[in-house]
Amino acid sequence: MRAVALMILGGLMLAGGTPLAAGDPAAGRRVANMCRTCHGIDGLAQIPIAPNIGGEPEAYLESQLLAFKKGTREHEMMTVVAAGLSEQQIADVAAWYAAHTASATLPDGVSEDDAPEACVSCHGADGIAVFPDAPNLAGEVNIYIDTQLKAFRNGKRTHDIMSSIAADMTDEEIRAVADWYARVTLTIAPPQ
Repeated sequence: MRAVALMILGGLMLAGGTPLAAGDPAAGRRVANMCRTCHGIDGLAQIPIAPNIGGEPEAYLESQLLAFKKGTREHEMMTVVAAGLSEQQIADVAAWYAAHTASATLPDGVSEDDAPEACVSCHGADGIAVFPDAPNLAGEVNIYIDTQLKAFRNGKRTHDIMSSIAADMTDEEIRAVADWYARVTLTIAPPQ
């Protein structure tokens, strides 16, 4: 909710209270060339361990890249990549990927009523995020979602909401959530 309030007040703020400069999608496309091997130039993941990032909320992308840059979130590749980016480059690449439109389609015969109850209020029944600080889950490979939920459960990743939700999930419940969103068809359309 704080991120929403800050955006309403005129812009996303960094932890120190400094406004993050507005991102330039054209400049961000150039930065995205280093992202394309794993995430694709349009944000559709090219490898199973990388998330789809096209059409993600800009605030979410910025916060995750800043977390990798500052070391509050760690990953052997992303920590190195983000460390080499300026805050302007982070804003630009976030603007590039956020300029894409993500849409999702549930499989035939599946009802939104069957979506994982603990997930839909933030991530949507179809996996398209409802809030700007939540990621899309539509079409993610089940192994990716499974790994992230287990990281929240065991404390390798922390988040005010996700850590408490994942803490009580069994392996079977985690796999059911991962399988649900993996079955959703994700479409990422380029910027207009």
